[in-house]
Amino acid sequence: MPIDPVALVERFHAAINALDFDAIDAFFADEASYTSGKVGGLNGRDAIMAGFRRYFAEYSDQVAEDSLIEVLSPVSARAVWHLSATSSLTGLPLQRQGEETITFNGQGRITRVDVTDY
Repeated sequence: MPIDPVALVERFHAAINALDFDAIDAFFADEASYTSGKVGGLNGRDAIMAGFRRYFAEYSDQVAEDSLIEVLSPVSARAVWHLSATSSLTGLPLQRQGEETITFNGQGRITRVDVTDY
């Protein structure tokens, strides 16, 4: 049965916005990779989840919104987003805009995330 990459990205981003770490974890395949100019490259679900937990320990008030999610292939989608948050360490606001390409395996688990900040 084919997957719907747009619907999967919508559910993945909803889990992030809810800070539902169990649901976020369930999205990633064991061998997934996550690449971002902000965090570098993370390989494997455990490293990716550790990165998510570190980030959200500092930016727990993040509000993110997608302005576009589009299909790139039968197993990938591109999301354009913007977010705002406040650092719990410094009190400084964070504003980011960017896009990510998310690739899934046939079971709908994320195998690769590539983030580009604008």
